[in-house]
Amino acid sequence: MPGLGTIMNCAAIVVGSLIGVVLKRGLPVKWQQTMMSGIALCIVVIGLQMAMKTNNIIITIISLVIGAMVGEGIDIEEKMNRLGDWVGGKVAKGDASVAAKIAEGFVNASILFCTGAMAIVGSIQDGILADHTTLFAKGTLDGIISLILAANVGIGVLFSAVSVGIYQGSITALAGVVEPYVTPQILAEVTASGGVMIMAIGTNMLNVTKIRIANLLPGMIPAAILAIYF
Repeated sequence: MPGLGTIMNCAAIVVGSLIGVVLKRGLPVKWQQTMMSGIALCIVVIGLQMAMKTNNIIITIISLVIGAMVGEGIDIEEKMNRLGDWVGGKVAKGDASVAAKIAEGFVNASILFCTGAMAIVGSIQDGILADHTTLFAKGTLDGIISLILAANVGIGVLFSAVSVGIYQGSITALAGVVEPYVTPQILAEVTASGGVMIMAIGTNMLNVTKIRIANLLPGMIPAAILAIYF
């Protein structure tokens, strides 16, 4: 059944997030803070590993510059934050601080779970071959990360399942069109650009930077295009 991999992936995020929210209630604040720092460092390492897959760092640099120009022009970050705030407002019932935390969890988790080769390759396999293996593996990882993130930042992580469903579901639906163009070289450069953004999530969580990560997302498109010519 095409699409089953994405459904299971989303379900894993929801279940992991719910377990994390329950666990959060029993954790002292100091524990939560230290755990959050540890998670942030791991996210930086994950991003670094992805960024190192590039075969030409110039492609990554140009892609992020173009992505930043387009993203700032559209202001994707603001639009995602508004969506997160709207969701947070519904859940938090007018509590602004809680709504902001939900928005943060939603935006960061959405970028984290949608960026990377497994989401693209797994969704194509799911659509063309009905092979769910890659997305089942990704779902397991996402579920574990969701549990840990939600235990620290709260229920906002759960709503990233919607972003994952739309993103991976769209690739699965268009798998026959997309598959011929997804070469190892393109995947490497798209993954590398996404890896830099994931590193930024970690540094933001550590309060080292305040990067508008969502405004870099368009950079994954020029990374794919430039990989063809370099």
